Amino acid sequence: MTEHWKRRLIEHEDCIGELLHRAQTIAVLGIKDGSDPDLPANYVPAYAQSQGFTIIPVPVYYPEVTRILGAHVYRTIAAIPERVDLVTIFRRPTDIPAHLEDIIAARPRAVWFQLGIRNADAADQLARAGIWVVQDRCLQVELRQWGW
Repeated sequence: MTEHWKRRLIEHEDCIGELLHRAQTIAVLGIKDGSDPDLPANYVPAYAQSQGFTIIPVPVYYPEVTRILGAHVYRTIAAIPERVDLVTIFRRPTDIPAHLEDIIAARPRAVWFQLGIRNADAADQLARAGIWVVQDRCLQVELRQWGW
């Protein structure tokens, strides 16, 4: 019998669409400072913001930066004072475990590993904590597919 937490590992298209339609606030872990607009960690959150999503930047680097995309920068997900619907991650798969405690403490509804990013152990830990997980998909592509 499959454990219930495994249902939180989203692969099916309809589940992705439902997750996106329920999201409004997106924290972007690993967002870049905007100096290179051709990087996905710049243009994907900018696109989501242009479609009406509230973007909360959580850069890993750039300690001097206080605003990205016009929004206040937070240094951890747990420090964000409002409810986060979705955390989208722009980090290497091997870098994700260092952020798990912070993400789980924040209790977002879902975590999204961007295109090319998979970490089965991290995904399992998040799902066991009651957080929905999408892996290896581009948020911008999916938003466009679902009408944004």
